[in-house]
Amino acid sequence: MASGGSLKTTFKEFATKAGGAEATSKDITRWCTDAGVFKGSKTCTSNNLDIAFSAVKTKGKPCITADQMTALVKNIAKKYGADHKLDEAAAEAKLTEMLANCKKEAHGTTKQSKTGGVDKMTDASKYTGAHKERFDADGKGKGKDGRADTVENTGYVGNYKGEGTHGKK
Repeated sequence: MASGGSLKTTFKEFATKAGGAEATSKDITRWCTDAGVFKGSKTCTSNNLDIAFSAVKTKGKPCITADQMTALVKNIAKKYGADHKLDEAAAEAKLTEMLANCKKEAHGTTKQSKTGGVDKMTDASKYTGAHKERFDADGKGKGKDGRADTVENTGYVGNYKGEGTHGKK
């Protein structure tokens, strides 16, 4: 079982107010979701978490502190224990362990596509035509040299090979 100190340490990771000292209801809901508290539960839901959060927080303030988190865990443990057939003490210990060992996940970020068509778009060796000229042999972009046709005002036609030989015999 995890100690209360590690619960406080994890609290600081998820808390977004006052430099990690206070957490909003949204922070705690995200933490419980990442820890898997709501998985397999019928009565222990985010709605019950919001009710418990309101009961624990200081009146008139939108956030709770790490010290109030233990009271919140006790409050949630009642519903969690009923769903998972645990007594209140075992449910509280299980919740504390789950929350203390939780790692923060990235929410709202773009994941890599699992469809097959994306590989062709990201592999520069498969480009053809004008787009092929934008990349070197290693697949790195050439930058402006690959995008723009630069004009050399030398007076010679573009593909003339004998540049600089005029008038020499």
